[in-house]
Amino acid sequence: MKAHSPKILVTQPTLPDLDRYKALLQEIWDNKWLTNNGAFHQEFEQKLADYLGVPYVSLFSNGTIALMVALKALNIQGEVITTPFTFIATSHSLLWNNNTPVFADVDPVYGNLSVTEAEKQITDKTTAIMPVHVYGNPVDVDGFEQLARKYNLKIIYDAAHAFGVQQNGKSILNYGDLSILSFHATKTFNTVEGGAIISHDLATKKQIDYLKNFGFENETSVITLGINGKMNELIAAFGLLQLEHIDSDIAKRQKIAELYRKTLSGIKGIRFLEDMPHVRHNYSYFPIFVEPDYPLTRDELYHKLKANNIFSRRYFYPLVSDFPMYQHLPTATRDNLPVAHTLAEQVICLPMYAELKKSEIDKICQLL
Repeated sequence: MKAHSPKILVTQPTLPDLDRYKALLQEIWDNKWLTNNGAFHQEFEQKLADYLGVPYVSLFSNGTIALMVALKALNIQGEVITTPFTFIATSHSLLWNNNTPVFADVDPVYGNLSVTEAEKQITDKTTAIMPVHVYGNPVDVDGFEQLARKYNLKIIYDAAHAFGVQQNGKSILNYGDLSILSFHATKTFNTVEGGAIISHDLATKKQIDYLKNFGFENETSVITLGINGKMNELIAAFGLLQLEHIDSDIAKRQKIAELYRKTLSGIKGIRFLEDMPHVRHNYSYFPIFVEPDYPLTRDELYHKLKANNIFSRRYFYPLVSDFPMYQHLPTATRDNLPVAHTLAEQVICLPMYAELKKSEIDKICQLL
């Protein structure tokens, strides 16, 4: 009987040294402080702020809760312009806060929300814009900053993919009113589950920290309508160890991206993304776009890869605007979002993680 080749997964988390993690767990077991702003939590927040080059970090149990709290912290109401080419949490956070998502089309190269298309959707009900740094590639932050000033709008950046990303030597997280990170297991930097809000002043951080802890100001005073979004000590300790090798992981991912590009460059009908100029990338994903002159459709290629134990992902497909809870919106139509629909129907994210082997990359590229 013929043996099956091992699976090549679309992603695989990097984990810290288990013995070192056990040592930190022993500290937690000894002091029995499991949550509520413990020592590891405090240290992790500060070390993250230092590493990322940002003023203030508020840790969360996951990125979705962080998005929801960010909207509440800025008291966002009415309509919020966002992208359909994103993970569902972006728009779900808006619905949870009783905001109306307004979809605008994306740029045809990187799939980021278009400043020009976003401006077309602004009405007297618009209060904010929520762009996404898709695959960790920065949106046109200068363009959105100008747009926000022109119309007096808030900007919340969904930076779930953009851990450690810099543009012109500056953290991409320092733009907008708030930026949100995800530390989900699939991300370049992971804490199993987790997330953070990046804020620019102490008063805003304090407000966010009240909101993520039921609204408690102190032991006896609840000053706002809060939620439980806290990160616990076990995850914070895990994150501290993960920070130690993140630069090494990003360097490995960069080499993988370069090898993919070199090997795929001669294949007609396969488009991939080049690095943006003056950007320090984190190589979260390696998307390709299957264009009409490739001999297979995107879905045919996806299933062929799967039949050969190569597990890619059509990310993002379907568009958020195609899900039932969004289809009724006036901006959710294909006519309004032609570029986003094209990208969603062409994209495949190939396997990408720090320990992906050259032999596995060769197999993937040979099949393509």
